[in-house]
Amino acid sequence: MVDIDKELKEIFDDPLLTLSEEEEKLFDIPQDMRRVIAKKKADYVAQHKICENFEDYKPLFEKVHQELREGKRSLVKINKTATLAAGRYYFVSGQMLLLEHIGELKRSSNFLPDARTRCIYENGTESDILLQTLRKNVVGDGYAISELQEETEAQFFNNSDITTDDKVTGYIYVLSSLSDNPDIKGEKNLYKIGFTTDSVEQRIANAANEPTYLMAPVKIEASYKVVNLNSQKFEDLVHQLLKHVQFQVTVYDDKGIEHQPQEWFIVPLPVVDVIIKKIMDGTIVGYTYNPQMECLEKRVVKAKSTFDTTGMKVLTLNIRKVYFDEIMSGEKKIEYRELKQTTLNKYTYLDESDGKRYLRRYDALRLIVGSNKNGESALVQITDITYNEGIVEYHLGLILEKIDVC
Repeated sequence: MVDIDKELKEIFDDPLLTLSEEEEKLFDIPQDMRRVIAKKKADYVAQHKICENFEDYKPLFEKVHQELREGKRSLVKINKTATLAAGRYYFVSGQMLLLEHIGELKRSSNFLPDARTRCIYENGTESDILLQTLRKNVVGDGYAISELQEETEAQFFNNSDITTDDKVTGYIYVLSSLSDNPDIKGEKNLYKIGFTTDSVEQRIANAANEPTYLMAPVKIEASYKVVNLNSQKFEDLVHQLLKHVQFQVTVYDDKGIEHQPQEWFIVPLPVVDVIIKKIMDGTIVGYTYNPQMECLEKRVVKAKSTFDTTGMKVLTLNIRKVYFDEIMSGEKKIEYRELKQTTLNKYTYLDESDGKRYLRRYDALRLIVGSNKNGESALVQITDITYNEGIVEYHLGLILEKIDVC
């Protein structure tokens, strides 16, 4: 029988495994590296805890969910330069939170303003997560929720609203099915959105015998009289917006022929109402439909430049948000750029007549926040360009144009 303990002792007592003093030093961490490691350790890690007064916030979360379902609010996918605000609601990993409070702002290691927050989560917990950490989480795996916008009056275009130049093109209608088919009857939020040049009542008179109406009677949920709207354009907009929630079903007509109706969608009725109103006022192009959240999601759209730069020499530069804001407020008057081998031709040129290098002259800077070309930007006048010990200095004047991301 082998004595395992004895054999292990003999192995570890082997002189070959004995380390000299010099060899032991190889495994020692120098003091300067220890200081760096110590700095990298977080002094404090935010923790979730029970929110003692959550009953004060619970009705607020329920109200925001309801407003999302009604289309009064929408989801907004924000970019990495966005600023979060106290009192606003956000989604992170599918959970809603309220950014209830932002503490005293200080510059973080990456020069961005940072602070401890108080965030209330809809699961009844709260956290004092850092503002910049929360922002990264929202950008990476979440949404901002738009502020509440009171709904304007429905646009039904009464006769008094229609001028001689307007052309009544028909009616948009929303229908629900009264079918006894279990696959159809059991489907929640199933609606047909269509367009007709006749009255809606005329159009659906024979619904029980038409495949487009699922071979069953229907109920009119809403109808809208519209002017100057092309029916094909309307159908294209609806299908593009709701293509991911189009109801897939097969029905058979009286002759046994198979049909796949295309105009039925699974979407809450209040959201349908908002979609149609936005189609009618032309603002729908700024939205998509989020089927997981069952609400509209606002696209991040950059406004187009309207400033005429014809004849101007414009230098485009990327800039950090903190410095961009300082320039916009007038606090920062000079933008600096280091002259390196890789940027030599960008900021200077070689005069072949005398073999000397000179600063390139520009009339304005096009400053873009971050690395996203569609990010927030501005056109700023250059009043002078100077050089100082390897640094090119652009002296700034008027802000000619500021382009926001909406």
